[in-house]
Amino acid sequence: MTTDRLPEYLISLVNELRKLPKETEWVEFKLNDAEPEDIGEYLSALANSAALCGKAFAYLVWGIEDSSHEIVGTKFSPNAAKIGNEELENWLLKLLSPKIHFRFFEFELNGTSIVLLEIGRAFRHPVQFKGQEFVRVGSYKKRLKEFAEKERTLWRIFDQTPFEKLVAAEEVATENVLKLLDYSVYFDLLKIPLPEARGGILQSLAADELIVRTDGGKWNITNLGAILLAKKLGDFHSLKRKAVRVIVYKGNSRVETIREQEGTKGYATGFEGLIGFINGLIPTNEVIEQALRKTVPMYPELAVRELVVNSLIHQDFFITGSGPMVEIFGDRMEISNPGKPLVKTERFLDTPPRSRNEVLASFMRRIGVCEERGSGVDKVVFQTEYYQLPAPAFEVVDDNTKAVLFAHRPLAKMDKVERVRACYLHACLRYVNRDYMTNTSVRARFGIETSNKAMASRYIREAVEAMAIRPYDEDAAPKLRKYVPYWA
Repeated sequence: MTTDRLPEYLISLVNELRKLPKETEWVEFKLNDAEPEDIGEYLSALANSAALCGKAFAYLVWGIEDSSHEIVGTKFSPNAAKIGNEELENWLLKLLSPKIHFRFFEFELNGTSIVLLEIGRAFRHPVQFKGQEFVRVGSYKKRLKEFAEKERTLWRIFDQTPFEKLVAAEEVATENVLKLLDYSVYFDLLKIPLPEARGGILQSLAADELIVRTDGGKWNITNLGAILLAKKLGDFHSLKRKAVRVIVYKGNSRVETIREQEGTKGYATGFEGLIGFINGLIPTNEVIEQALRKTVPMYPELAVRELVVNSLIHQDFFITGSGPMVEIFGDRMEISNPGKPLVKTERFLDTPPRSRNEVLASFMRRIGVCEERGSGVDKVVFQTEYYQLPAPAFEVVDDNTKAVLFAHRPLAKMDKVERVRACYLHACLRYVNRDYMTNTSVRARFGIETSNKAMASRYIREAVEAMAIRPYDEDAAPKLRKYVPYWA
């Protein structure tokens, strides 16, 4: 079972649209008029109007007479249309901002050719074509800036509609809802009994807004329901690029890939399997404890778990074409997600995270996957200190947030930047635990012998000079001096 549009569905949809008394603000009928510029403007206008009308999709249909809604067929073929040497669909997508989901379908109805353009609703920003925003006013296409009230209403809708409440699949029959979503895992994760009747299952899913009943008696599967419980994320066209990709490289660069795999399940249904898969790919080290040789992962399992779940719940779902990614190198592990963070990277440890997807984060907390607010990065830093690994790095690269775990490296091979970062995060961790960084705590952090206090003092001085930390008590004797993060 997928949400791909089968011919039977498309025929039924067009017949339903033909029953509308006239063209609406989210449906437009045409015969053969298919100028690329005109299509681009309609993409903008219909996407924005779908949001205004509370619709998951808008439609532009060729082959239906405008006034009578009679089936007359069309000569337009989007697959054959080109602008120069460029395909129509690619040309349109390039000129839309932000990128939205749209698809052309060509099929036959009553022996005539029909083309349907399915257009996903606007989200977060009005859709522009060539820098201009359009909207439907009645059955006319107009520039949005000429209708201030509609523009204000549209922005209010964007502010009030998070990603989780948008529709991933609409008008889905009851039996197909249960084929698309792994509902049994939902009850297992929440540790509640599985209802015996199908109605009880649907009622529970609806109570968590994973599905929503439609006026026609069917169901809309929300993005929340699909991203959490999908048996196959690929079944949902708008979400298939949000599956987690895991890549293992040979050595320390991206030149040669050893293995690459993309997840298939929803985040809740597939999380434990994902973590197990990643941990199975992480290199191991051998350590000797009390004369016993023990094999341990190169990176603490708890740190990996926390960073992966953070990449899932804090990503910007509205950035199309990319999703969370885990990259494993010989000397490090990078975990990234689309979207710039809402909190400065240097304040990840002490500031409660602000999530774009609070409903998703809340559900992940309910099932025990996600830690309580603000404790996840604390655990990551603690784990790296406990195993005396280099301090993790948190970066913003283009429109992506990236966390980097580093393999064990002797202190002598750490450079100044790494030592300063380690001192800063150590000071942050001590501070949030109502303690202070001292020469003694720095020696413990780096595994420095007690007799080598001067080395610890040098590292502290480097961090102070880099303005990453500052003395808490300027007047205290050097041996008794305590340190806090620069912002404390």
